[in-house]
Amino acid sequence: MSSQQKQSATRAAGAPAVPELSGPRPARLSAAAVLTGVEGVALAALGVYMLIMGLAGSPDSPQQAEMGGLTVLALAALPLVAARGLWLRRRWSRGPSLITQIVALPVAWTLIKGGGALIAAGAGLGVAAILVLALLVNPTATQALGIGPRE
Repeated sequence: MSSQQKQSATRAAGAPAVPELSGPRPARLSAAAVLTGVEGVALAALGVYMLIMGLAGSPDSPQQAEMGGLTVLALAALPLVAARGLWLRRRWSRGPSLITQIVALPVAWTLIKGGGALIAAGAGLGVAAILVLALLVNPTATQALGIGPRE
């Protein structure tokens, strides 16, 4: 059965039509995927750093440092999986990526208020989060993910 016949059968059954996800990936979607992936890699690097410092360093509480590192590594999985989904144009991936960006905004603000070198890190994170949010709500990206307007 061809894809047109499947769509005709789906429409006849009363189900909404699913747009074809063919053609090149829009640049906006690619940029959102890459930025989300960079955030995930940065979180993973932070988690590894925290683990190493918990094991090799002299923290006040090695158990807390190690658990913090493991927690950050687990949190890094969300943007990494979302980035892969965005790259592969999976519809479900938009939600986790949006959540990641919304959570990143208060983190960025906290870093900026921390002063020193944290200001640059917070500003970079804030700009990246706002940029990815803008890219993911863009109609080009939503159509490329097969998300159509509500009827």
